[in-house]
Amino acid sequence: MAAVKRTAPLPRIGVLALQGAFREHRQALERLGVTVVEVRLPRHLEGVDGVIIPGGESTTMAKLMRDYGLDDALGAFYRQGGALWGTCAGAIVLATDIVGFPEQPRLGMMDLSVVRNDYGRQVASFEADLDVEGLDTPFHALFIRAPRIVRVGPTVRVLASYEGDAVAVTADRLMATVFHPELLRDDRVHALFVEQVCCERPTTAA
Repeated sequence: MAAVKRTAPLPRIGVLALQGAFREHRQALERLGVTVVEVRLPRHLEGVDGVIIPGGESTTMAKLMRDYGLDDALGAFYRQGGALWGTCAGAIVLATDIVGFPEQPRLGMMDLSVVRNDYGRQVASFEADLDVEGLDTPFHALFIRAPRIVRVGPTVRVLASYEGDAVAVTADRLMATVFHPELLRDDRVHALFVEQVCCERPTTAA
C-alpha cells in the first residue's frame, strides 16, 4: 500500500516493544510513511500521538508494562489525548473484562469482555475476508490464537464482524482487533488507525 496522503503532518506512532510482533507493526507503519518510535519506557511516549499494543502473550505483556511503569504512563498518555490500538493480545490488555481471569493485569480502558484464545490454539489459526468499516474492499485477516469478543459496551462501535462476533472495534481514540493485520502486506487497517483514530478529538479531560 502506498504512503498515506494528507495535507496535515502525519502523527508519530509508538509501538510497544516489550514482547510480541512489534517489528511487523513498525514495518507496516513505515510503509505508510509514518515516523515510528519503539516504546519500552515511559519517556518514549514523549511526542507520540498514538501507540500500538501488539500481539504476543497478554499476561507477560501486562506484567512487563507494570514492571517498567508503562501501565500508569499509558493511562496518562490516553487521558492527555493519545490514541491506543491493541491487536490480539493487545486487545485483551485494553479490555475491561477478561472472562475467567479477573485478576489478570490490564489497562482496562475499552468496555469489552474478551475470552482468551477462544478461536483455538496455534494449530487452529485461520484466515478470513472481513468487511471493515472505512475500507472499500474486504480485508484478508489472519487469526492466530485469537481472543473472542463476547460483549461490546454501549460506547464501542463495531468495525468488523466474523460469524456474528465483533473482531474489530473502536471507541474514543481506542481501537482493538483480535486478528493480526501486521502479518500480511495490506496496511489499510494501520492507515485507519493513523488517519482516523489518532486524529479524533479528545473527549476525556487531561
